[in-house]
Amino acid sequence: MKSLWNILLATTLCLLLPLHTSASPASDDQPSARYSNGHTCVACVAVVSVIEQLAQVHNSTVEASMERLCSYLPEKLFLKTTCYLVIRMFGPDLVKLLSTAMNADVVCHTLEFCKQDPGQSLCHLYPLPKEPWKFTLKKARQILKKSPTLKHTRSSSDVCSLPFLAKICQRIKSTIENSVPFKDGDSDKYSIFPTLRGYHWRGRDCNDSNKMAYPGRRPDNWDVHEDSNCNGIWGVDPKDGIPYEKKFCEGSQPRGIILLGDSAGAHFRISPEWITASQMSLKSFINLPIALTNELDWPQLSGATGFLDSINGIKENSIYLRLWKRNHCNHRDYQNISRNGASSQNLERFLETLSRNQLLDHPAIVIYAMIGNDVCKGKVDPVAAMTTPEKLYSSIMQTLKHLNSHLPNGSHVILYGLPDGTFLWDNLHNRYYPLGQLNKDVTYAHFYSFLNCLQVSPCHSWMSSNKTLRTLTSERAKQLSNTLKKIATSQKFTNFDLFYMDFDFQEVVDEWRKRGGQPWQLIEPVDGFHPSEVASLLLADHFWKKVQLQWPQVLGKENPFNSQIEQVFGDQGGH
Repeated sequence: MKSLWNILLATTLCLLLPLHTSASPASDDQPSARYSNGHTCVACVAVVSVIEQLAQVHNSTVEASMERLCSYLPEKLFLKTTCYLVIRMFGPDLVKLLSTAMNADVVCHTLEFCKQDPGQSLCHLYPLPKEPWKFTLKKARQILKKSPTLKHTRSSSDVCSLPFLAKICQRIKSTIENSVPFKDGDSDKYSIFPTLRGYHWRGRDCNDSNKMAYPGRRPDNWDVHEDSNCNGIWGVDPKDGIPYEKKFCEGSQPRGIILLGDSAGAHFRISPEWITASQMSLKSFINLPIALTNELDWPQLSGATGFLDSINGIKENSIYLRLWKRNHCNHRDYQNISRNGASSQNLERFLETLSRNQLLDHPAIVIYAMIGNDVCKGKVDPVAAMTTPEKLYSSIMQTLKHLNSHLPNGSHVILYGLPDGTFLWDNLHNRYYPLGQLNKDVTYAHFYSFLNCLQVSPCHSWMSSNKTLRTLTSERAKQLSNTLKKIATSQKFTNFDLFYMDFDFQEVVDEWRKRGGQPWQLIEPVDGFHPSEVASLLLADHFWKKVQLQWPQVLGKENPFNSQIEQVFGDQGGH
């Protein structure tokens, strides 16, 4: 338990580490120093902006603003304590600089959390000061001439080098790289713990001391004595002596849902309240500990495997919940094997975490949905770094061969195409970014430019003012989609049927407009890139309807015993 709390403590780093780190495209190589420093710069500018704007909103001093921010944070994971430690270290310098009207860009460059490398452009979020940049920076450094913190920050702009954070920083990084549950007593890849890749990601284990009991397996002896597949249906009907699992589930064609996805599939989300001073309160950060231990992802609310009610009140359900409503014997049979930064080129690194036994388990519906990172890169020349159709073909064939050797017979695999990301710039570029709403000084165009300059954008090529680049990216996305479609129509496998589905975001936009919504509401406001919860659930709705119309056999039968299952087992143990 002590080691678990060490891991939880480590997640407090996310207060200091950049908000977009977890969702940035993964690289095959180790991140460069510039890449790492860029994320640190984004984090610094965001935190300093919040402190400055809290003081403005509440007409208070900078000291009171920092105190207010820390007071909002929960005690869990030592978030409040860490905040006060950081303020004790950097607070005096922030007070001096912000009191002389230096903005967040100047502050973070002065403290050297942001750096302008030789020959590189100056990266800034806010409008430049009226005075020349070099003069302003020299003036700011003169103010902090005797500051003890500068001695440290000049040696390294990596937050992980701070003495009291270095060790726990390494622990959290290693934890994030692990795609199986941190707490898993029987090593069956299922957990009784919600986060750290627990049951928010894949069905909750019902016996964490028995590796033969887990969601998705065929019942052991019809689960007469115990629940071996964790669907909450077990025991014998005293009226006729027939096992409930046999009575209610035999012949109902149970199946699970498995998502192989990226940060969109994991539902990456940073709450706008976390960086919007005018909306910030004690309630704003209630879910922060959960988010941090889920890598800033919300799979429990995702369009594919979500099992909680929508926080936006939308009536549509996830694909998993629809499968459960169709057949209650599918209870808890979901796996969200998504990773921030995942693409076709690095899927093999965590594909092994998929849990399915060909002999013991039910068939599954596998959705391959790497919808962005094969074309989305943060590099200066993103086109050269994009996945080619040839490389995609090779990696997808390897993935499908792996699935064929692990999935039970009767499974189904659906390849999901890539979207046209020009939607992002077209609908967001002239809107104010959350950090720019208070003073009307930062639009999404500025925000995108800031990330691109630092080479940390989750998608440089679509989040760009360069129309030619945006068009080229969409053309490559279409080429990759056509490659997926070609594979689906030409390849056959023994253990599953193979299908292809277009990612038709325009259908979702049209549906949302009919309900009185605006297109920009379909994108997460803080990162300006990922589909919002509303968009994810509307996409799930369109996905379900298309499968129901074109390939109804994929979804299985509707179980006529669902109402009886509810009468006997209630919520089947919940999720």
